[in-house]
Amino acid sequence: MNSSESVRKKSPRAPSISLDEALDRVLKVYDRERLNPAPPDVVAQGMGYKDANNGRALAAIASVRYYGLMERHADGRLGVTKDVESYKYAPSEDMRRAHLRKFVATPTLFAELLDRYSSGLPSDGNLRYELIQRDFLPSTAESMVGVLRRSFDFARVYEQGNQELVVSAAEADEFDAPARTASDAVAQTGSETLAQASQLRSSSFFRDEDAADSHDRIPVRLSGGRRAWLLIPQLFREADKQRLKAQIDLLLTEDDE
Repeated sequence: MNSSESVRKKSPRAPSISLDEALDRVLKVYDRERLNPAPPDVVAQGMGYKDANNGRALAAIASVRYYGLMERHADGRLGVTKDVESYKYAPSEDMRRAHLRKFVATPTLFAELLDRYSSGLPSDGNLRYELIQRDFLPSTAESMVGVLRRSFDFARVYEQGNQELVVSAAEADEFDAPARTASDAVAQTGSETLAQASQLRSSSFFRDEDAADSHDRIPVRLSGGRRAWLLIPQLFREADKQRLKAQIDLLLTEDDE
C-alpha cells in the first residue's frame, strides 16, 4: 500500500442524519432558546447530548447547519434560523411543506441530486454508485442512501405539484410577502434548473401576470456546468442590495469553514 492509499479519505460534506431527525432536534433547541444564539455545548444538550465534545453531537450540529436549520454566529455561538420558526408556526400545511422542500434542497449534494433525478431517486444500488463516484467512502455512501430517501420522503419532494420550492402569494401574504419578493426570494441558487426557474416565473408566487415581468433573471455560471439564478426586482432598493450582499457573504463564510 502506498502512502496516498494509507491516508484516510474523507467523504464530501453532507448531512449524516435525515431531515426529519434534524428538524426534531432543532425544534427541541428552539423550545429552550428560541432564536437566541447559544454556545455549542448548550445547543448539544438541547439536542439530547451531554456536550458538543463527541462525534455524534458534532455530526448532528453539522447536519442541521447543512439543512439551514441553524447558523453559526461570529462569536462561535449557534442559533436556530428564522426559517425554523416560520415552519413551526406556519398557518397551513402547504406552507410547512414549502419550508421542508427548502430545507431539503439546501445541502449542496441534495440539491444536485434533486436536479439530476427530477422524477424520483433511482435504485439503492444505482444511488450508492452515484455517491461513490462523488468521492463518498463506500460505507458512508451506504448510510447516505437511507438519509437521502428518508429526507426526500419526509419533504415529499416527488409528490405531484411539490417540485417548486416557493410558496404561493396567497400564503406568503401572511408572512410579509412584499419583503420576501424584494429580498428573501431574490437569490434562487444552483439547485434550480432552468426549467425550475421558468416554473418560478409562471408560479402563483407573483401577485399578477405583470409581476413576473417586473423581475430580471440574471444567470450566474457555477463550477461543473451548474448555474445559479438571481431574481432581481426592478424596484431594487439600497437596503435590498445590502441584504443580498449579506446573504452571499454568509454563503461564502459557510464554504470557508
